[in-house]
Amino acid sequence: MKITDTHTHLYMKEFNEDINFVIQTAFHQGINRFLLPSLDSSTVPNILKLEKKYPNVCFPMIGLHPNKVYPNSLEKELKNIETWLYNHPFISIGEIGMDLYSEKKFVSEQEYAFQIQIQWAKQKKLPVVIHCRKAFDKVFHILSKEKNSSLKGVFHCFSGTLEQAQKIIDLGIKLGIGGMITFKNNNVNLFLHKISLNHIVLETDSPYLSPHPFRGKRNEPKNLRIILKKLSQIYSTSEEKISDIIHFNVEKLFF
Repeated sequence: MKITDTHTHLYMKEFNEDINFVIQTAFHQGINRFLLPSLDSSTVPNILKLEKKYPNVCFPMIGLHPNKVYPNSLEKELKNIETWLYNHPFISIGEIGMDLYSEKKFVSEQEYAFQIQIQWAKQKKLPVVIHCRKAFDKVFHILSKEKNSSLKGVFHCFSGTLEQAQKIIDLGIKLGIGGMITFKNNNVNLFLHKISLNHIVLETDSPYLSPHPFRGKRNEPKNLRIILKKLSQIYSTSEEKISDIIHFNVEKLFF
């Protein structure tokens, strides 16, 4: 079984003490690749250190997270990211998008940063990894406006409705499914079986969003097996078959 964690922040301080153990434990569970999204340019050096330490295991992304968009530093940050992008090979541009969860601040700046990074992705023919929280309509509008044959990617941590899922899929973007499908109050479980596995990739978002029964604890890539087991129940299909389908999705999208 070959499983890729398509969204994990292994470079964060939460893993400083035991990163080798975390990766080896994941290996024993069949998880053998880790895609690392950046938050801003300051996180890139640590991501590249992991890439160097674990070649062909850890793969770097680059992007400006919407929660890191500040008017006073936006242009400088985008310039830093653009410089990195044209001087090092990255597997994707992410995570990028919009977040209006806590308060609707810097909306226009978030829209600008999101749109320009999508344009870079199209120029470089790279997939995008999209963060969207309480901003679906705005994110979908920008994606629709930027849509062309080279736009592809993942809607990270999808938690919307069936209608929203279909809109994203129709744009050629896959749904990132993680620990939230194990939560009792998660509505995605009610309709996920209606969506073809061809449109899904797996992710943990570790150290965040640990699946049940580990909510509140540090999440790790090994917990993808819990998510895979839940998918097996939802689709009434073996874990091995689901793993094979999703492995093909990941190969086609990122590799």
